[in-house]
Amino acid sequence: MNQITSFEQYKKEYVRSVQQSETFWSEVAESFLWRKKWDKVLDWNFTEPKVKWFDGAQCNITENCLDRHLETRGNQIAIIWEPNNPNENFRTLTYRELHTEICRFANALKNLGVNRGDRVCIYLPMVPEAAVAMLACARIGAVHSVVFAGFSSSSLADRINDSACKILLTADAVYRGEKEIDLKKIADDAMLQTPSIEKCIVLNHRNSAVEMKTGRDIFWNDALENISNGNEAESMNAEDPLFILYTSGSTGKPKGVLHTTAGYMVYSAYTFLNVFNYKEKEIFFCTADVGWVTGHSYIVYGPLLNGATTVMFEGVPTHPDHGKFWDIIDKHSVNIFYTAPTAIRSLQTYGEEIFKTKNLSSLRVLGTVGEPINEEAWHWYHKNVGKENCDIVDTWWQTETGGVLISPIANVTPLKPAFATLPLPGVQPVLLNEKGEEIEGNNVEGNLCIKFPWPGMARTLYGAHERFRQTYFSNYHGYYFTGDGCRRDENGYYRITGRVDDVINVSGHRIGTGEVEDAIDVHEHVIETAVVGFPHDIKGQGIYAFVICGKKIENEEALRNEIKKHVTERIGAFARPDKIQIVSGLPKTRSGKIMRRILRKIAEGDTSNLGDTTTLLDPSVVEQIKAGAL
Repeated sequence: MNQITSFEQYKKEYVRSVQQSETFWSEVAESFLWRKKWDKVLDWNFTEPKVKWFDGAQCNITENCLDRHLETRGNQIAIIWEPNNPNENFRTLTYRELHTEICRFANALKNLGVNRGDRVCIYLPMVPEAAVAMLACARIGAVHSVVFAGFSSSSLADRINDSACKILLTADAVYRGEKEIDLKKIADDAMLQTPSIEKCIVLNHRNSAVEMKTGRDIFWNDALENISNGNEAESMNAEDPLFILYTSGSTGKPKGVLHTTAGYMVYSAYTFLNVFNYKEKEIFFCTADVGWVTGHSYIVYGPLLNGATTVMFEGVPTHPDHGKFWDIIDKHSVNIFYTAPTAIRSLQTYGEEIFKTKNLSSLRVLGTVGEPINEEAWHWYHKNVGKENCDIVDTWWQTETGGVLISPIANVTPLKPAFATLPLPGVQPVLLNEKGEEIEGNNVEGNLCIKFPWPGMARTLYGAHERFRQTYFSNYHGYYFTGDGCRRDENGYYRITGRVDDVINVSGHRIGTGEVEDAIDVHEHVIETAVVGFPHDIKGQGIYAFVICGKKIENEEALRNEIKKHVTERIGAFARPDKIQIVSGLPKTRSGKIMRRILRKIAEGDTSNLGDTTTLLDPSVVEQIKAGAL
């Protein structure tokens, strides 16, 4: 693959990638292992929408992640696993060992009746077996659907049912910090509602006692008993599904974002190589979980496609103390570190004393992901972690994009704190006004859209193509609508200003307001709920819930605690509201639409200018809400 090494080269490559897009991506794709080359590089329209990259080609992504590396780097470490417990030893897997594990587990899955096209749900901690499971699915042509192991049984069941998964992979339990999470119990509760699940494979991770249902449940090691380590990878068509990953939408039902094989492979590899300016044999540490797209693209697929060494961390950054990230960097001489602004802001509150005992001199590149980074956190990160010697790549992308779209290229792009800077080659962003007109020039602000396809983009929502069209392609005809607002400065640099739809970005996790509202409305005393985001010093955005109850509440604090428990049980702890205000009514138009812009202003503490309220059914409700604002 072509690696960009200078800003002049970037500018030339970018122009070429826009003017000769098919030629550009065809040349990038030449460096991969193909069973059959493509008949056509690109076929697309944003009306249906229909996008096909490298159509007619055949390959297997795991042959590109593993098999082709075995001769030259078979003994190189592929994965370093750092446990939650600092007293436990870390584990490593070489490329050869990882290849063997994947082949064996692929055979085990086939032995249990998993066939090409079947969906497999992965509900595992951050352990190497999670990566093994993903790649084993890809090797036999099964579609993996990883669910973050912090989701509740109800959310897990929803995701399994939506994609009709055949097999569930889970573990007995996991520790996050000091907290033990009984994953098997959560999985058992979910499987009471999931008729499509035929088998549940359980990883014995913490040696916890678990209930095993005869005929359905099987321990991981038992599934591997007498299993061969020889496995020929399935030949997959370029547009065959690779994985489904669920993300919250503005309505209550999560969206099953579907990515296909060849385009995702090419794009995740290309962006990893270039954004991080990866160099041979460097150690890459991304702190995300494989339950999110960052873990898919930049813990598993991107690094392995490039023959890198990738670090998987099971724990949290503050256990056993707030120096855990820096300990891992020090211990393994990490060269590239990629984390969320939320983590940076959280660690910033502990001060700088911790850095005096840590050796971070191996670091060459830093990155941020999940949300825009504020200037203060950017400078703290640059000074204390990077020692003012490391470029920070402030990456902007989404589950739906498959890989980074707008970002500095490390050691290439001139940096500007808190700006994602410029689009990567092949990415054509535009800012649109409310009329759908492109806003030309610089020093402008608008809705961020993309006007041309890129290989890593999602192809559909699983089983819901019309929803895919409505969500991403109906707002502005002929454009992919990102849902983000954006500013372009005097130099053409992009800064993401936040969501413009009903999605809240909490600690880098996109949470749909409708999903949280549905969870709250289940409470017996709740009649109706409206949820909005508000600025939060650590999380970026917090969740503010306005709740109407059917009777007078004597103990509001107890109700708030019950509501938080409901949300935790139905979605997960990360979706718990930060503030819950009991209200007598909500600001609605005469047609019944909730005026969320008013609630956002109140949640933000900006009540001086709430705009025109005369169109509301009952304007007095606004004054009551203002008076009781938290």
